[in-house]
Amino acid sequence: MFLSRLLDPVKSAAREAGAELWQLYQSGNFEQQEKADLSPVTSADLAANRIIINRLSELTPDIPIISEESYFVPLAQRQDWPRYWLIDPMDGTQEFVARSGDFAVSIALVEHGWPALGVIYWPKENVLYYATRGHGAFKQQRNLINRIRVNEHQAGETLKIAISRRQPLQPIVDLLQSKHDVEYIALGSCSLKSCLVAEGKADCYLRLGPTGEWDTGAVHVIVEEAGGKILDSEFTPLSYNQRDTLANPDFMVMGQASIPWPQLIKARATERNLTA
Repeated sequence: MFLSRLLDPVKSAAREAGAELWQLYQSGNFEQQEKADLSPVTSADLAANRIIINRLSELTPDIPIISEESYFVPLAQRQDWPRYWLIDPMDGTQEFVARSGDFAVSIALVEHGWPALGVIYWPKENVLYYATRGHGAFKQQRNLINRIRVNEHQAGETLKIAISRRQPLQPIVDLLQSKHDVEYIALGSCSLKSCLVAEGKADCYLRLGPTGEWDTGAVHVIVEEAGGKILDSEFTPLSYNQRDTLANPDFMVMGQASIPWPQLIKARATERNLTA
C-alpha cells in the first residue's frame, strides 16, 4: 500500500521535470558545463533536479534523497537508511546536447538495499515506464497503459542487442562468444535502452563504462517486474548503498531467463571496490 500511494505522485513529478527539460530542449535556452569527471551537465539537468527534489520532499519529507546532481553523501551517513530516493534528473545529457531527444527522467525508491519503485519518463515520446515491486511493469503512452514483459526469445531467432549511439560497437562485439545472428538497436540514454529490454523490443543491453547507481535504480525494478535481470559483468547482482562510491561496474540487462546468457556473453572480472 505504501508503494502504491507513492506511484502516482512520483509519475507526476517525473512528468513535470520532463516538461521542463523538453521546454529547455526545444528553446535551446540552456548552459552546458563539465563536471570533475569530464561528463557534461547542463542548466536543464539542474532545473529538473530542483523540481524532483521539491516534489519528493513535499511527498515524503522523512525520506532522504540521493541525486546525481546533488552533493555526495558518505556511506557512513547513508548505510543505515531503511529507504531513500535515488534520482537522475536527466539520464542522457549527451543526447540532450546532441539533439537526439533520447533523454529521460529517472526516479527510484530503494528499500533495504534494493529498488522497490521505479519511474522513467521519456519527454520526446511522452512515455512513462514504471513498476513497483511485486506488481508488474507498465508502459503508459498518453492514456494507454499496457503491462510489459521481456521478449519470449526462441532458439534460432536473431538476438536483439541494445547499444549506445555514442560508444564504439567493437567492445560489445568482443563480448559475444557464440555464432548467434545479432541485430543491434542503437538508442540514447541508459534507462531507455534498459526499458527496450523490459518491453521486449530488445533481448539484452550490454553497458560498458562509467555509470552510477542512479542510472540503474529505477530500471532495475522495471526490468525485474517485466521478467528480466540486471547483473554485473560476472553475472552477479548489482548492489545499492553498500559501497563508499555510488559508481556501478559494467552491467548487463538481460531479458528472458531461459536464454543461456553465460554461453552467449563472456563473463569478465569486475572491480567491486570502485573508488570513482
